[in-house]
Amino acid sequence: MLLFQKRSRKVSSRQQIAIEGVRDGILLLPGKQYRMVLEVSSVNFELKSEDEQDALIDAYQSFLNSLSSPLQILIRVREMDMDSYLSDFAARAVNETDEQYQRQIIAYGEFVRSLITTNRILARRFYVVIPYTSDPTNDFDLIREQLMLTADIVSKGLAKLGIRVQPLSSLEILDLFYSFYNPELAKVQPMTAQTMQLLKESYL
Repeated sequence: MLLFQKRSRKVSSRQQIAIEGVRDGILLLPGKQYRMVLEVSSVNFELKSEDEQDALIDAYQSFLNSLSSPLQILIRVREMDMDSYLSDFAARAVNETDEQYQRQIIAYGEFVRSLITTNRILARRFYVVIPYTSDPTNDFDLIREQLMLTADIVSKGLAKLGIRVQPLSSLEILDLFYSFYNPELAKVQPMTAQTMQLLKESYL
């Protein structure tokens, strides 16, 4: 029954998510745990020839064998906010002086609008999360150096697969968590500069 009892005091979102902070693009977790998040591009394996697929498999195997620490691969699927996309096209149609281009813009907008009435437009983002557990005596500069070294190895290995790698900044990491825990709100109310500044003051 204890599971169904109401808590006597409110627990902040920060405590529920168990994030101690974000510093220099590194996520700080309890228990001297740290994470660095890399956003990576994708490769359309099915469109490759058989020889190219074999080469990718071999390169991926070599990449996995070169790793000295575990990795987490994260795939984030989000529904795109098409209203703002269509609003931009509507504004372009109004400002377009060439009638032919204006008709094409309007026709394309109507096509997209009919498409989203029966289909959800999804966007996929791919991430690699690098973990690190620190000794109590290690300072942050050493922790950051170790994570950067691992990130460099991962980036070079993925580059051989034709994958681009971009480390997330501190604010980009916070924005990622915002989309995790507030998916519907994030779709209609993306983070503003003011909100990001408040998060920066709270978590960085």
